[in-house]
Amino acid sequence: MKRNEKTQEIRKLNDQFRRNLFTNTAHGVVNLTSGVAALAPADYMALLTEVSCFEDFNTENDPYGEHDFGAIDFKGTKYFFKIDYYDTDLECGSEDPADPNITCRAMTIMRADEY
Repeated sequence: MKRNEKTQEIRKLNDQFRRNLFTNTAHGVVNLTSGVAALAPADYMALLTEVSCFEDFNTENDPYGEHDFGAIDFKGTKYFFKIDYYDTDLECGSEDPADPNITCRAMTIMRADEY
């Protein structure tokens, strides 16, 4: 697979994972920092909805075109989400993030001040 094709496949898989946070985490896990975990349940759900609906990717927050990072302003606080690629045992980095058979996506959602 050529580099551009790999990037497109990684982007597709990242978007699929992010857009389906509420229904399918078969190919990934979601990690929350303490600042996110401390949100009231309604705010937590609203923030996750913002993350799953995020589409404001640009050259500043997505320089490699993989849709693996985003910044969201939510109720006056900036939050980040970041997707990293691990092997299926979550022990090492994935050898090929474009291959869902050997990759587990790990999304971390955090307050920007926790970065």
